[in-house]
Amino acid sequence: MVFEQFTIGGCLSYLVGCPETSQGVLIDPEIRLLDRYTAQAARDGLRIKYLIDTHTHADHFSATKEMAQQLGVPVVMHRASPAPFASLRVDDGDMLIVGTLRLRMLHTPGHTRDSISIVVEDRVFTGDALLIGGTGRTDLPSGDPDQLYESLFEKLLKLPADTLVYPAHDYKGRTHSTIGAEISGNPRLQKTGREDFTEMMRHLNLSAPTHLTEALRTNMTGGKTITQLLSEAAASVAFMDMDELASRVAARPNDMIILDVRERDAFQAGHIPGATHLPRGQLELRVNEMLPDPTLRIVVYCEIGRISTLAAATLRELGFSRATALDGGMKAWREQGKQVEAG
Repeated sequence: MVFEQFTIGGCLSYLVGCPETSQGVLIDPEIRLLDRYTAQAARDGLRIKYLIDTHTHADHFSATKEMAQQLGVPVVMHRASPAPFASLRVDDGDMLIVGTLRLRMLHTPGHTRDSISIVVEDRVFTGDALLIGGTGRTDLPSGDPDQLYESLFEKLLKLPADTLVYPAHDYKGRTHSTIGAEISGNPRLQKTGREDFTEMMRHLNLSAPTHLTEALRTNMTGGKTITQLLSEAAASVAFMDMDELASRVAARPNDMIILDVRERDAFQAGHIPGATHLPRGQLELRVNEMLPDPTLRIVVYCEIGRISTLAAATLRELGFSRATALDGGMKAWREQGKQVEAG
């Protein structure tokens, strides 16, 4: 069996494949490692057949939707998953065939309603149901401590003791464990009674994951992250650096518009000399009034450079093919001591 583990920020994902048939499956891919997955699969001589999310992640952004569009392969999730892009939905006991490998699905809800674990030969990929020295939390949307108790004590912990455990997260740099080691050493699993276990899980008082709302939104709906929007916008526009713009401002060009897309108070407090003011929130509604000549060069800026990138991309979509974004923003312009106008 071909086996690769990927780690980023405590998130663990896996490439598993059959060397005889060159078929592979990717489990819990994270969006920041998209290129690494495809490169590693190519190095291993694997064609990815399935993309699997063990559950709806609340602490990172899944790469399954984007990879499915690129590779033309199905996204596998439990039938209870809300994700509209999950094209192959599985039930407890279902099996996926990947060459000579057999991937058996266990429905292990509790952390989320749609959690699954995947048994492959000598190992189990537990998602966030069972972690190394811990368990998935149950206080996030669709979590349930009673369901987690059943998933752990009536399913996962009944696997052979030497079964290797590969979770979806570990923040201490550990790569794997075994069922036997977790039974004997996992503090949460020492609460073997249902009431004791569920009481413990209800009073963990854990802090919310970073990007909780955005991660749930994108992973549940297939929508885009803010980072994706910014990346796509940046790929569709050209940029101008500050020194170049400063030299052009000094030359007082009549074929270029410097467009400030910040709010009025920020513009009046200080802006690049000669700038035209059009807040980003009014751009589409007032563009014809404020920018009547689509052939002019437009350099867009904001406070730190993100909103201006989105605005320049929007202008290009509207036909302003010479729209560019300032590399940086008004904050950096001031810090570099460049000329500022007020009022």
